Amino acid sequence: MSEIGKRVRIERIMDRDSGNTVIIPLDHGISLGPVKGLANLADMVDKVAKGGANAVLQQKGMVRHGHRGYGMDVGLIVHMSASTSLGPDPNNKVQVCCVEEALKMGADAVSVHINVGSETEADQLKILGAVAESCDFWGMPLIAMMYPRGSKISNPNDPEVVALAARAGAELGADIVKTNYTGDLDTFRDVVGGCPVPVVVAGGPKTETDLEFLQMIEGAMAAGGRGVAIGRNVFQHNDPTKMTRAISAIVHHAKSAEEAAGILK
Repeated sequence: MSEIGKRVRIERIMDRDSGNTVIIPLDHGISLGPVKGLANLADMVDKVAKGGANAVLQQKGMVRHGHRGYGMDVGLIVHMSASTSLGPDPNNKVQVCCVEEALKMGADAVSVHINVGSETEADQLKILGAVAESCDFWGMPLIAMMYPRGSKISNPNDPEVVALAARAGAELGADIVKTNYTGDLDTFRDVVGGCPVPVVVAGGPKTETDLEFLQMIEGAMAAGGRGVAIGRNVFQHNDPTKMTRAISAIVHHAKSAEEAAGILK
């Protein structure tokens, strides 16, 4: 029965027609504070929902302050990892929520952040394995955010380390893996080919131009990516609703970056 639960919930965060997803992470407040775009979480959830986002991702304590009861519906992913920028090791992500809590809040999925290559990688992998077991028991989809980060990682977009990070997420039971785009269609195709579960790309730091950002998404989708999980390039955009709509045009309707950029005008 748990597989039925996963299937029902995944349909709430992935488009039935395209089979892809547009996720907007809004959990940055735990690490950075009330940064631009997130001071009023309910307002931002409303804006990206209007733009066609499939789901938003939040820390457990913010669900009550910014998820629905108003506006258009949107899927809910509860994030289970945290650290702050003021801590001695911001790369040390610890578990701050359990699957049962997320179920009580009505979550459609949960997510765990793993910094592959960090000093505490072993502890984080142990958390991922345990959460995966709990997700299987309760029928809760699991998104693993697999980021290459640490002293041995000179280039977090290196195809080999991205491929390893993505595969590690699938190896430990993730239903969807979020990782970095390698910057190249052919090498990212290898990343997707080596990961047996859907791969979605992270947005990374705010880009210089909208077209550059949308071209990255176009490349990732052409390589076999199944969507995006992008925060700052959306919630810090001057029009988050239009930017979400532009991303959705690429992810769900196979529009080009140039065509999607026209939505922003």
